[in-house]
Order: sequence, then structure tokens, then C-alpha cells
Amino acid sequence: MDFKYDVIVVGAGHAGCEAAAAAANLGSKTLLITMDMNTIAQMSCNPAVGGIAKGQIVREIDALGGQMGIVTDATSIQFRMLNRSKGPAMWSPRSQCDRLLFHRKWREMLDNTPNLFIWQDQVISLLITNNEVRGVRTQMNVDFSAQSVILTAGTFLNGVLHIGETQLHGGRISESASIGLTAQLIALGFVSDRMKTGTPVRIDGRSVDFSLTQTQVGEDDFHQFSYLMHNAMKLSQLPCHTLYTNDACHAVLRHNLSRSPLYNGQIQSIGPRYCPSIETKIVTFADKSQHQLFLEPEGENTCEYYLNGFSSSMPIEVQLQALRQIPALRDVRIYRPGYAIEYDFFPPTQLQHTLETKLIKNLFFAGQVNGTTGYEEAAAQGLIAGINAHCNVHRSSPFTLRRDEAYIGVLIDDLVTKGVDEPYRMFTSRAEYRILLRQDNADMRLTEHAYDLGLADPRRFNLFQSKKHAVDRIIEFASHYVVKATQVNALLQTVGTSVLQNNVRLIQLIARPQLSILQLSDFVPELKSLLDEIFDRKDEIIEAAEILIKYDGYIQREKIVAEKINRLENIKIKDRFDYLTIQSLSTEAKQKLTMINPETIAQAGRIPGVSPNDINVLLVLLGR
Repeated sequence: MDFKYDVIVVGAGHAGCEAAAAAANLGSKTLLITMDMNTIAQMSCNPAVGGIAKGQIVREIDALGGQMGIVTDATSIQFRMLNRSKGPAMWSPRSQCDRLLFHRKWREMLDNTPNLFIWQDQVISLLITNNEVRGVRTQMNVDFSAQSVILTAGTFLNGVLHIGETQLHGGRISESASIGLTAQLIALGFVSDRMKTGTPVRIDGRSVDFSLTQTQVGEDDFHQFSYLMHNAMKLSQLPCHTLYTNDACHAVLRHNLSRSPLYNGQIQSIGPRYCPSIETKIVTFADKSQHQLFLEPEGENTCEYYLNGFSSSMPIEVQLQALRQIPALRDVRIYRPGYAIEYDFFPPTQLQHTLETKLIKNLFFAGQVNGTTGYEEAAAQGLIAGINAHCNVHRSSPFTLRRDEAYIGVLIDDLVTKGVDEPYRMFTSRAEYRILLRQDNADMRLTEHAYDLGLADPRRFNLFQSKKHAVDRIIEFASHYVVKATQVNALLQTVGTSVLQNNVRLIQLIARPQLSILQLSDFVPELKSLLDEIFDRKDEIIEAAEILIKYDGYIQREKIVAEKINRLENIKIKDRFDYLTIQSLSTEAKQKLTMINPETIAQAGRIPGVSPNDINVLLVLLGR
């Protein structure tokens, strides 16, 4: 047993697992401390990974050598690609997972990661000397030393659960809260605040009349998150079910609003606007007679279902009475009620882009302690924190991502630049360059970074290179091959697009929205021959090439805009100004710039309250 490590990770949720795996895989001797080894990577709320923008993040985590995509693919019980009716920038993968197997798979991966060790205990304080973290002390009065510490405490810092009038101290149901760390950090000068989130009731599927629900199946053609897990799905694919609340259900909830902690003053903290409780829905959308709900299976071999859309902190009897007004749930039995949880977080403007704190050297924050919500956002932060903790230990260059490189770059820049006024959730609308940040090209954007860092092994890098080569071959062929009108006019008439009067290059036909590469290959033998040479990951390669061809104009235009902004990213201003003494700046700009101390002119321009005129003032001063 050793008590000295390079990196210590506090908390084994989604952020903690990615952080520990990244640091260990890069070569740092890493200790992961968790209160309960049986809840590692627990899916505290929805048993699903991905979704709008979140799916892009998971593919980025995978492209960078993270583990979430691999674990998800190995435990998936339903996969869907959301937003297929829209352009590829909006396509977002989502997977239902077997909750228990998800935990087991993560535990298996951590147990078999070299340089990674696990200790079951609760951290009660950080060991700090001269504003630099030196390790941690646990509830068992054990001291562990480390050169870097990553705090990923999730919802456990002074957590309080609310079920009607009942209040329980805990980070999750039946799990104790973490006490002491917040007080220590505040004493060190950190600012803390409270947030609130919630989770729905869990339902016994044997008590549901599924004939009164609509079945929602997954996709027939297989997709996956990880670029390493092609066609690796092994579990049974299970359906979800949709149903609706009704006026009678709403009447029960409305009659008992005075007993809701959200409306009787019991809960004062900031809640998630984009994932409201059912009581919030009936108040905010009082004109709606129904709200859609989703019954989602918790696993391959369990009767437990998650009722998506019915998050609540109402008393148990009120939740049951309201649910039984829904025909499919008239005889419902539950495993446990929904509940709300309040917990401490630290406004993320106190962090650098590496997720290292500005106040304490080598101390990193990742996950919900930074004011985010969602497994995917937490895992992304954990990965970046793990990489940079390792970099600090070994005195190598820090690793950050730009907004035009990854949704992860958007996420972290938003957090440290803008802060949060509600639990932060990623959306495609938050990204200025979403046509560049598609889910299909995460490997093209990020795998070389991972290989340079040492997180991507040769197999992953070779897969990336072979895919890139195959995509380039298709585009190169299509750019030069001339198609005769007689070859394809019959197809063009069939799909309802204009026929050819003259010969054209193949790439011009692929660019038409009505046509696909596979369709054209039946009429262009040379193209079919080229595609037949691609044996592995053919669908993925063809899709990637087709998107690049069809959206080339949009992609090139967005690259030009990104390059212009990146010139401002190269103008460093950190610690160059005493903003409070610059008379030409607005008062708000002086305060915000002083508080955040941005790294670059571009980051300064993204701070709320800093106007274009303020940026011009700084540019003039830099010119002097």
C-alpha cells in the first residue's frame, strides 16, 4: 500500500472516472477515491448517454482517447441518431444503457488500467501549503500526498434531498453527503453557491399497461459512439414507450403545489431551466393539457423503468396519486419516488481553461462542482482535467481546445468566461461553428491531438489514418471522374432532379441533395469498384465523404470565420493590464475583466458585459 501519488481524483462519477483514466493512461500514478466502490460511474438520473449536442461531446471524448463511448457501446440496449431530418451538424447520437452493466464495465476498465489505484473513503479536507495543493485527508484520518488533485464531487457537497416535506442529507438517494470541503475552500477564498437538480420516479414495469403506450424502437442499422467499437453491440435491443399526462394528473399536482419544495420556499437554489420538474411544467405551461413522458428500461434483465419527463420533489403520495390518473399507470407500483437535490458548486470563472483553479496551484475542479449538469458535460471536463493534472505533474505544455475545434472547447470556454446562472447544459446552439463540429468528424478533429498527447494508442491512430485516407480517395476520385449524361439521366429522372445536358464531374452530382454516393455507384462502375475496396467501416467512410462534398461551401465559409476569430485568440492579454485604471473602459467591463483576467482578446470579447467598444480600447492600447 502506497500513500504517495502523482494525481489524486476525488469522486468516481463520470468526471472522476474519465479524469483518473486519462491521468493514469498518460503515465501518472493515480489514486481514485470514492465513498463507495459499488457506485462507480453511477447513472444517477437517466440511464442514457448522448442526445442533442451531448452525443457530439461523447464522440469527442472517444476521439481524444476517453472511455465513455466504449463503455456506452458495450452496455447499450437501444441506439438512435436524433435529428436525422435536419442537416448533419444537428445529428446527435443517443443510447439507452443497462445501468448496472454500465457501472460494471467502468469498474472493469478502471481495475485494469495500469498506474490507477482505488481507495474507498471520504475526503474531508485538502492538504495545502503556500497556495499549492499537496494531497488530501480522508474520513478514516488517512493522508495521501499528490502533486495534483482533481475535485469531482458531483452533487455530494453538502447535498440535501427533498421529497415533499421530508429532507435527507445525501449526495444521492441512500448515499451520504460530503461535509467539510466547501467550508475549507471558502476559507481559502473561493466563492460557492447552491444549485438544485432532480430525478423522476422509478417504476415497476410489471404494473404498467403497455398496450396504452406507444412503442419507440431503436434504429435498425447499427451506429456506435466509439470509433473503436464498430458493430460491437451485444445486448438485446429494448424499446422505450411514450405516454402523456392529462388534466386529471395536472389537477392532483396543482392541488398540492403548496406541498412542493419548489413552491413553498423550502428550495431556494438555482434549478435547471431545460429539464424542469413536472410541477414546474404545469405552472409554466398552464395552457397545456398534456406533457409527453417516456418510459425507458433501466436494463436488459430488470423490471425497473425510468419515467423521463416526470421529475418531481412532491410528497410520495402525491406523486403516486398523480401517476395513477394516467391510464397506462392506473395500477402503478414504484421502486422509489422522484426527488430534488440541492448541493454546493463553485462558479467556474474561478478556473483557468485547463480547469486548474486560479487560487490554488495544481487543484482542478471538474463536473457538477463547476455548475454543469449531465454525464457527458462532466465526463468531458474530467478528461481535460485529467490530462492537465498529468501535464502539471510532468511539467509539459497545458492542453486546451478552441471553440472551433470541439464542443468540449465551447463548454469549457463558456464556463470559465461567462460563468453560470443555472445548471449548464450543452446545446448545438451554443457553438458558433457547429457545421465544423459534427458528430461524424470528431476523430478527424481530435485524434491527432490524442496521439500527440499519448492517449490514443497506435490502433486508434491507424484506424483514424485509414479512414482519412479512404475518405480522401473518394473525394479525389469524385473530383476528377467525368460522368456522361447517358450514364445517369435515368437515375436523375427517378429521384426528381434535373437531368444532364452535358457531361459533369461526379462530385457535382454527389453535391445534389437528392443523390447519394451509394445510389450513384450503381450507375458508375468505377465508383462501385472503389467502394468495394473499402472493407472496414464502409458506411461511416461513405457518410463522411458525402457530408464533406454536400456541405463543402458551408464548411469553407465557417472555416474562414473561425480563422478570423482565431487571430484574436493569438493576442495574449493575461496580466498585461490594470483594467480598473483604464478610463475608456465601461465600469462593467473593468469589473468583469478584472475578475476573469482573460487569456486573450477573443476571450475578453466573449465576456458578458464587455462591449465591442471595450475591445477596441484594448486593441488601441496594445497598438501603443
